[in-house]
Amino acid sequence: MNLTAPYLRTNRTTRSVMLDVCIALLPALAGGTYFFGLRALWLTLFSAAVCVLAEFLFQKLTRRAVTVGDCSALVTGMLIALNLPATTPFWAVGVAGVFSIVVVKQMFGGIGSNFANPALMGRLLLMVVWPATVMQNPLPRTLPQDAVSSATVLNAAKAGTEGGYTFWQMLIGEIPGALGETSKILLLIGFAYLCFRKVVNVEATAVYIASVLALTFVFGPEGLFTGHILMNLLGGGLILGGCFMLTDYVFVSRRGKLFCALIAGVITAGIRIFGIYPEGVCLGILTANCLAGLISMLEHRHVYGKTEKA
Repeated sequence: MNLTAPYLRTNRTTRSVMLDVCIALLPALAGGTYFFGLRALWLTLFSAAVCVLAEFLFQKLTRRAVTVGDCSALVTGMLIALNLPATTPFWAVGVAGVFSIVVVKQMFGGIGSNFANPALMGRLLLMVVWPATVMQNPLPRTLPQDAVSSATVLNAAKAGTEGGYTFWQMLIGEIPGALGETSKILLLIGFAYLCFRKVVNVEATAVYIASVLALTFVFGPEGLFTGHILMNLLGGGLILGGCFMLTDYVFVSRRGKLFCALIAGVITAGIRIFGIYPEGVCLGILTANCLAGLISMLEHRHVYGKTEKA
């Protein structure tokens, strides 16, 4: 071990950070349970259990150090469930959990070495291989149940129809969608807790959300500067993605985080504006994740112990 190298020492551990994230996700989980019933809670508990068990068994079988105690697998399991509709089959959630932990996380070296957000990769797998499992968006229990499922706000806007939901309903979560992305108030409460605990990079979140809102407003559906800012902010998974899945802890530099956030924002906005798919958050963040290694290689790094030339 090189004892002369500069080290950053802190009392904060991976376990404490991940527990903070779990606590921050509890309000959104409570909201999802309220609007979509106990199935949302069981789905989340099942997803978390699958992820923890998959990590434990894989590390045991490969004779690696068992690290389930750091609670990162628990966070992944919660995020997978919160990114899916409450009607998602349990088997599909299990497949997404195993894929996220074993393939995306552990096969690339574990926490801090995975090339992309494991939870979003699990969701992407279901979108590509079994799209029917994530296409049904149940109506909240507080709304008249005249149909099994309904189009999300962004789906309705993409189709050129009115979803019939007020901005207040979008804010509190009384709309169809993934069980964790609906209530923006509860997501922001959790995010405020992470900010208080100094766990997240607020600047990266702000850059990501602001870039999506700016671009979707400028290139609106009816011409320049005709976009719906509140609909793009509250109608989909923008806040969930920006507040809980964007930050890349592998990055050391502030510029690297902000540049990745900008890339994710541009891609998310581009998909919402020009693509068939109405959301774009998952693909935007994952693309930025995949480019993070290249960005870190291109970035000029300061060598400790040397003075920068003017």
